[in-house]
Amino acid sequence: MHLGLGHFFRSHQAWYTHHASDTEQWQFTAFAGHPGNLLVEQLNDQDSRYTLIVRGDDADRTEVVASISQCCGADERDAWEACWGAPDLAVITTTVTEHGYPVASGGGLDFDRPDIQSDLATLRRGPHGALSTVPARIVAGLAARRRSGGGPVALVPCDNLAANGVVARRLVLDMAGALDPGLATWIDGSLATVTTVVDRITPSTTDRDRRRVLELTGRTDRCPVVTEPFAEWVLSGAFPAGRPRWEEAGATFTDDIAPYEHRKLWLLNGAHSLLAYAGSARGHTTVAGAIADGAVLAWVEEWWSDASPHIGHAPDVLLAYRSLLLERFSNRRIEHRLDQIAIDGSAKIPVRVLPVLQAERKAGRLPTGATRVIAAWIHCLRDRRPAGIARQSPGLTSLVNGPLPVAARRVLTTLDPALADDVPVVEAIVDQCRQFSQDAAP
Repeated sequence: MHLGLGHFFRSHQAWYTHHASDTEQWQFTAFAGHPGNLLVEQLNDQDSRYTLIVRGDDADRTEVVASISQCCGADERDAWEACWGAPDLAVITTTVTEHGYPVASGGGLDFDRPDIQSDLATLRRGPHGALSTVPARIVAGLAARRRSGGGPVALVPCDNLAANGVVARRLVLDMAGALDPGLATWIDGSLATVTTVVDRITPSTTDRDRRRVLELTGRTDRCPVVTEPFAEWVLSGAFPAGRPRWEEAGATFTDDIAPYEHRKLWLLNGAHSLLAYAGSARGHTTVAGAIADGAVLAWVEEWWSDASPHIGHAPDVLLAYRSLLLERFSNRRIEHRLDQIAIDGSAKIPVRVLPVLQAERKAGRLPTGATRVIAAWIHCLRDRRPAGIARQSPGLTSLVNGPLPVAARRVLTTLDPALADDVPVVEAIVDQCRQFSQDAAP
């Protein structure tokens, strides 16, 4: 089963499963992440099948993906728990974005959040009522599995978060422990968690893409997905009840996932954040447009130079990966919008940029590539552009009001209080932010 029915899941986990040789044995039941998702109705009207448009830099090719058997709404708790209780359930994948992991500042589940408190109260009332947070929904499912006498399963988070399997397990156990220590003990012995790295650029679908499907195939598809030719899936962990043969579709299984995590989070995702904020400040709207700007390209290369020494791959491997990224970023036929990437920067910056900045300062260096990402983010917060910048953690946008040096320190305090007291870092961010203001597009 899957939680987080959206474009990326359908271009990635569903696509890998579709291309496994045993796909007929491994069909997804997919649940929306939020209520009122029209996509559930659209997909069910199409027998859960949809067209994947693989958009290269010279042509489109299409295929129908058929690895989903049923789609359900986020508020269908009975269906959710019934699926968890099914004896043949073996794997649960999730794509809930970084924002779906309510981690407290010291680690573990953030019990101070109102939505966590509300969900915990709902769980205590029994197997009824809507749940809004990912840990609560998973705990409700696992409780249903325990009641049904189900066996062990694997939870496979697929979001851009370092050690996502470890983090997800901690959050689930924390929620279960607060609800019922006996349930937490059962979960600890029955839930395997798999850490992953996922990658496939998947922009939002447009009406033009729907018309393109009709043009290429003669079929009407209300919910096609557009993606790039490249795809990567790296997994590390156990599958006690089995899994699809994803390796036949190109997935990598490894005992040491950290170098893959760092490479993806810092080189690809960190560059994406830089492109989103710095590119928007210079008037660009897409990744391809931003990377064609010589100044932005130089900043991306600068960021990569800061991050590369901390990744754990050989230099020649990283250079080849960087070259591939530039090729992917330059694909103008993939309209990867910067305002889409700009969403939830408050959740993304801490995992995409902060570790490199901290490591470089520990080594006694001032990484201007890393500070520039944060400066561009602060500039966009103050400028209220692009549109996606509005989706940040509550209260963050108010921190950037007032004198720039004060605003920079406030934002840095939310990331790492030590950085707010690091004068060279603050000065670099303030100077770079002022430069963005001078160069900003009207």
